[in-house]
Amino acid sequence: MVARTIESHPIATSENVVQVRQAVRLRAVELGFSLVDQTKIVTAASELARNTLTHGGGGHATIEVVVDGVRRGLRLGFEDDGPGIADIAQAMKDGFSTGGGLGLGLSGAKRLSNEFSISSEPGQGTRIFITRWK
Repeated sequence: MVARTIESHPIATSENVVQVRQAVRLRAVELGFSLVDQTKIVTAASELARNTLTHGGGGHATIEVVVDGVRRGLRLGFEDDGPGIADIAQAMKDGFSTGGGLGLGLSGAKRLSNEFSISSEPGQGTRIFITRWK
């Protein structure tokens, strides 16, 4: 798989979350994603950017165009140096929330992606990468 970093965005304010969402939509349109796939990747990006801000205390997002043979897609990374996630398996369960929400953020983002990876340890921050293929 060949990846090319398109851009990196800080996530320190709610406005940054909106900027990440807009940038992801723009790249998805440029790659020719269908409206449904645009909505899926933008929704996942929005949720993960919001989590980076709310639970991670801020961080950054990266947007990459990836090519694997004839497939093209978007790979998004969300990284923070926040408190981390003590129990990733529990955090991935529908309905689990530490912030009073519906508890569909991480599991929802995973469902909206073709590929999903998460790494986190208490006190070491969290790194999440998702890919959506066209």
